[in-house]
Amino acid sequence: MIDYIYKSDFKLDNEVKYTQWLEKCIDIFGFELGDLTYTFMSDADLLKLNIEYLDHDTYTDIISFDYTIGEIISGDIMISVDRVRENADSLGLMFHVELLRVMSHGVLHYMGFKDKSEIEKNEMRSQEDIFINLF
Repeated sequence: MIDYIYKSDFKLDNEVKYTQWLEKCIDIFGFELGDLTYTFMSDADLLKLNIEYLDHDTYTDIISFDYTIGEIISGDIMISVDRVRENADSLGLMFHVELLRVMSHGVLHYMGFKDKSEIEKNEMRSQEDIFINLF
């Protein structure tokens, strides 16, 4: 099950389409969907969470809490809509594409993909591109 919570002026245009997309991606990668919650919020709200839970005093586009057990993908994914907009602008991308990238990023972490080294970052980006192309 996928839930969407909105704590900003942003709202997905078609939750069913996003849910079907995520379900397809999770299935194609050989996992099962458990419980996922996406919370869309402001930079300020996500910064508070970043400080409180991760002791990072920096803006970020996503924070995720992984509750995955085995092959069942579950977790809470918090996304700064402000940061996604700013990143899309600075990268010359449409907001929608950057949002798909960030939404897939959290799920890919739950699947075991990392992004600490350059090699891992490149692999993560490739996997994000696969997710985006499935939308």
